[in-house]
Amino acid sequence: MTTFQPETAEGEPPPADSVAPRDSTSQAPTSVARLNQTIKGFIERWGSVWVEGEITAWNVRGGAVFGRIKDLRSDAQISVRLWSSVRARVPGDLKTGDHVVACVKADYYPRGGDMSFQVSAMRHVGLGEQLERLERLRAQLRAEGLFDPQRKKPLPFLPHGIGLITGERSDAEKDVLRNAELRWPRVRIRTAYAAVQGERSVPEILAALAQLDADPEIDVIVIARGGGDPQTLLGFSDERLLRAVAAARTPVVSAIGHENDRPLLDDVADLRASTPTDAAKRIVPDVGEQRALVLQLRARLTGRLQQRVQHDISQLEHLRSRPVLRSPERSVEQREQEVLLLAARGRDIASRGLEDAGRRTAELRASLRALSPQATLARGYAIVQDADGSVLRDAADAPAGSRLRIALERGAVAAVSEGAAGARPASS
Repeated sequence: MTTFQPETAEGEPPPADSVAPRDSTSQAPTSVARLNQTIKGFIERWGSVWVEGEITAWNVRGGAVFGRIKDLRSDAQISVRLWSSVRARVPGDLKTGDHVVACVKADYYPRGGDMSFQVSAMRHVGLGEQLERLERLRAQLRAEGLFDPQRKKPLPFLPHGIGLITGERSDAEKDVLRNAELRWPRVRIRTAYAAVQGERSVPEILAALAQLDADPEIDVIVIARGGGDPQTLLGFSDERLLRAVAAARTPVVSAIGHENDRPLLDDVADLRASTPTDAAKRIVPDVGEQRALVLQLRARLTGRLQQRVQHDISQLEHLRSRPVLRSPERSVEQREQEVLLLAARGRDIASRGLEDAGRRTAELRASLRALSPQATLARGYAIVQDADGSVLRDAADAPAGSRLRIALERGAVAAVSEGAAGARPASS
């Protein structure tokens, strides 16, 4: 809060006797009304001042607003009033939790001895700058791939343990617990409480996330809050939290519950749920639905098996109805007749072949005999060979003293040549 010194109309500090008349003593005290009027006069000389803080109360009554503004770093608070004429000039979405700057002027009520501050102007603090900073961070994280769907981890079908990060005794916690237990009564949820708005939110959420991510029994982590305005949701767009969620080993579900101005956590988380209730429904399967699905699958399996068995029975009946299976001996008998016919034909063909071969052999034998030198020898001729076995055709090839072999029709004789015996007869 901005500090200031009260000033008089001339810019000098008020005199010491402005609080009470100098002549007030224990025997002659001043009145309460005079004291309050003195205080009022003293305070009225203060000028207006701009203060920064968080709205902690915002009550609308009869067109006016009665609220309180708290210091951002301490528990100091002031009471403020906005008359209807001023309220028309300030943003219409102001509410509890907003970070604002206000132009206030002290106002003292002598009748009740109360002091409050009248607001003449009020606005959000740096909302445009914050939105611009968030857009720059969004572009940076998208370029780094933290929004890439391929990077995100799939959720288990039935998590054994669920980690829940939310505010203590919050509606978000009740919604998650109630809907998760309704869908799967034996689900185990471990809750880590953390502030979900204000300066403490990011450090506490980071600590809770690290604690649950290190627990081997936790299969999925839900960060839940029951909605809020963009100002109160700024902690869920903090770069430290976003990078911690992206680096977590356990899948993280964002269930902030704000549709219009989504925090960056929705884009970095492995799954975005529209509300805490939606997160419970998307993480935990419904036991009734799963039982119905199992029954449906069993019925389908039974039907398919029955259909397959009936089909196989029909196929067997069809095969059994075929003649070859109904009367297999008929096929054997038909094949027997064919075999007998083929055997008879084989015998006939073999007999004719033997007869033809015998006749041909006889013809060849006759021809061989006619052409054989043996037939010539049988007519009285002889074959003369020299010592080398060469057949002699000229008497000059057997000079006197040559040893000869003379082959006859039956046997052969050895002889010695005495030379040529007269002239060779003329050839015919």
